Amino acid sequence: MSEMPLGGIIFLTIFIAIFGTALIFLARAIGGQRKNNSAVKRDIYECGIPGQDKKESKVSVKFYLTAILFILFDIEIIFMYPWAISFRDFIANGMGTPIMISMGVFIAIFIYGLWWGVKSRALEWD
Repeated sequence: MSEMPLGGIIFLTIFIAIFGTALIFLARAIGGQRKNNSAVKRDIYECGIPGQDKKESKVSVKFYLTAILFILFDIEIIFMYPWAISFRDFIANGMGTPIMISMGVFIAIFIYGLWWGVKSRALEWD
């Protein structure tokens, strides 16, 4: 596998920067400016019904916190699956102990995060 020389990388970086900048200026020159910027033009239009400004949100912030915690813990479980599948290969190669220690640290952080979520009552709806 041959690697690109440093000069090639620098050339590509400069070329992409110049080409991108040129495209932005060309788009502005050809596109022009907006001519009609009235309040009616900027108003929200939703299927013929005038837009309404809502001061309060119908969705509780607790919902968002629960969703973020669910995604976080779900991704941690997804990281554990490939480790469990390939752990026998690590043992066969003599790397079982360091890999087990690293997964132990990972699980400790996972359990601490779960403990924090329960302690701070992040999963309660009241």
